[in-house]
Amino acid sequence: MELTLLGTGAPEGLPCPGCPCAACATALGDQVRAATALLVDGVLLLDLTPGAAFAAARAGHSLGGVRQVLLSHPHDGPAVEVPAGLPQPGRVPDGRELALLTGHRVRAVAMDAPGTGYEVTGPDGERLLYLPPGCAPAGVGAENGGGQAVYEMVVADVVGRPDGLARLRAAGAVTPTTDVVAVHLGHEVPPGPELARRLAAAGARAVPDGTTLVVGAYEDVPDVPRRTLVLGGARSGKSVEAERRLEAFPDVLYVATGGLRGGDTEWAERVRAHRERRPGSWRTTETCDLVPLLAEPGPPLLVDCLSLWLTHAMDDVDAWDDAEWAGGGERALRKRVAELTDAVRATRRTVVAVSNEVGSGIVPATASGRRYRDELGRLNAAFAAECEHVLLVVAGQALPLRG
Repeated sequence: MELTLLGTGAPEGLPCPGCPCAACATALGDQVRAATALLVDGVLLLDLTPGAAFAAARAGHSLGGVRQVLLSHPHDGPAVEVPAGLPQPGRVPDGRELALLTGHRVRAVAMDAPGTGYEVTGPDGERLLYLPPGCAPAGVGAENGGGQAVYEMVVADVVGRPDGLARLRAAGAVTPTTDVVAVHLGHEVPPGPELARRLAAAGARAVPDGTTLVVGAYEDVPDVPRRTLVLGGARSGKSVEAERRLEAFPDVLYVATGGLRGGDTEWAERVRAHRERRPGSWRTTETCDLVPLLAEPGPPLLVDCLSLWLTHAMDDVDAWDDAEWAGGGERALRKRVAELTDAVRATRRTVVAVSNEVGSGIVPATASGRRYRDELGRLNAAFAAECEHVLLVVAGQALPLRG
């Protein structure tokens, strides 16, 4: 089954007409995106958008063979003109299936927002799932007695609704070999290489308008990094970046190394804000005992953060006392760091860890402050050496240092 993306943008396109924002101003060349529309094997058109016939011609296709036009989401503004020769657009009721004479079958998938998703099965059995903008599947896996077929390709609003991809993964409908293509891309998404990096972390990719893909060809599926370290200063956006890298995955275990501090209302507010922005399917554990978690199998881990783990470890070895430090505390801390990095090297779990990047500013006034700064720098370097991806977040912008 062959799929041509006549457009990959949000309903208003990219750049958005009349918008002066930075994303629209820099949307040039391959970054210009018409509203999303899909042409399947030249016979099925999913979403009719302005200029569809010209978009098909630019991609080397014709709409002359289209036998069915289906709409996935409500369209604001004036009705789109139907090109001569095309059938009138329609919509399949949720849960109903439409069989085409060409051997394609289309099943309507219920969404959790206004719109209809479409599961398209080709004549040879390949499965494609297309989701409308701002929507995620409702009740994934509820059909077929609770079972769920695996999709060879998913075309969806990955940036706007990463939880939809997480639901599909939890149901087993998306696997590491599923080609996930992000569409409905508008001016709220990061431009250029940053978009590609963010999508790759979710196991997805974006392609330019006019791209033709073969459903079931797996060679371009991005490899999701198994170990990632996210560094940054205070309020740099490092925790948000770390959470973003896992929000398209289900059952993430959030490992909070800071715990709760009795009587500290400001800290409690920080913890509350962190919890509220995490997906509801994530679980939380408050611990600094990271080695056993890394050794056992399980869902992805998000560790926030290593700097608080180090504080706990230095407390345990009484590193703040010069005599204790010289008398064995330093050796004990080195052993703990080595145990942690060995566990990171050996782990089979997906891990995203957060840490503070220090030492770029004022030198601490105390010996203990300088000791902590130096040890955190050593810990960051040792942990980063075991990670496929290392990022530095500055002013909310993630700069790849490795991977």
